[in-house]
Amino acid sequence: MTVRRTARREISLRAREALYGYGFILIWVVGFALFTLLPLVETFLYSRNQVTVTATGITLNFVEWANYTRALLTDPNFVELLIGYTIETLVSVPIVLIFAMIIALFLNVRFKLKGLFRVIFFLPIVITSGPVIKELTAQGAASAPGIADIPAVVEFLAELPSAVRTPVQYLLTSFILILWFSGVQILIYLASLQKVDRSIYEAAAIDGASGWEAFWKITLPSLSTATVVNAIYTIVTLSHFSENRVIQYIYNQTYNVQGGIGYASAMAFIYFGLMILLLAAIYFFLMQWAKRESR
Repeated sequence: MTVRRTARREISLRAREALYGYGFILIWVVGFALFTLLPLVETFLYSRNQVTVTATGITLNFVEWANYTRALLTDPNFVELLIGYTIETLVSVPIVLIFAMIIALFLNVRFKLKGLFRVIFFLPIVITSGPVIKELTAQGAASAPGIADIPAVVEFLAELPSAVRTPVQYLLTSFILILWFSGVQILIYLASLQKVDRSIYEAAAIDGASGWEAFWKITLPSLSTATVVNAIYTIVTLSHFSENRVIQYIYNQTYNVQGGIGYASAMAFIYFGLMILLLAAIYFFLMQWAKRESR
């Protein structure tokens, strides 16, 4: 009888803990269903229709996949923007990760005014999340276009293959904007670095490992999970950035007579699918790298 009572208490305790857990995430689940899932379903419904807004309401004319085929096959501007977005994302993500890791390693060292430097590196996140970034971008503060006009740089770009020239030119002209997206990544890397036990480095130093070897054998593998999180966060941040040209094009098509809500919804779903593919590809690559580093 005592064993049965103990088992019942354990089951009830587990059920209670599970209920507490579901209670904590219930608000998020309800919010996701109301403000994300339902709009996604409605957007997909609009993407397969010709949407007409009248004084009496919204009229839907079912056109199957015509909006999708138009976006991919007959709209060169949208396809060009998607290709540019893919190239820019593949260039920006490694730069952000490397820069964030270097700054996190620097901030992990004990020195005076370390808290001030953390605030300075996180400050651009506050700026880019508000309307200030639009004014800075309009004034040219988020890029350095003059670099691409230097004669030596022009000759260097001319020697590059066409497939490499575009990402290199984007990196030279937009590296300031790229580095502005590194604040959260720096904090994530810094939190991961502070969890590494210092005795591991001491044991490696006793065995004769140099600082460079300790970085490749201890520090970098310990940051593998943080690297995956930062890569996913960076892609999501770059994808919904208000100054993203793909988003601006889709938004403008919403009010275009030749486009409309249905066509804009189809482009939004194509863009969403491309972002998911990029996330999956980079996640798979980083997880394979993390497995190799952990062995």
